[in-house]
Amino acid sequence: MKLYGIPNCSTVKKARAWLEEREIPYEFHDFKKQGVPVETLRELCGLLGWEAVLNRAGQTWRKFPEERRAQVVDIESALTLMQENASVIKRPIVDRDGQYQVGFTEDNYAAFFGE
Repeated sequence: MKLYGIPNCSTVKKARAWLEEREIPYEFHDFKKQGVPVETLRELCGLLGWEAVLNRAGQTWRKFPEERRAQVVDIESALTLMQENASVIKRPIVDRDGQYQVGFTEDNYAAFFGE
């Protein structure tokens, strides 16, 4: 199982703590150091829709000029932006044998992991 994210993100920290408390093993993939695997993003966007993977509620999105935000209109333009700036990806992302969970809440993780 892989957990994708940015280590200093508070939501990622909460997800990691939740997994560690339950001794659920995972491999951490740091978007900042290891890059963003476009194949994973493409698969996620195909399954969930690019709108669910792109974090439009975060500070990074709000910092982009309006003209740049207006260019994000489909999966390809969203993937380009997410590749350019990993901080605009909703996180964390869990990949457990091709099943994905995007974002973190205790209830969603409990359901996803069968607790």
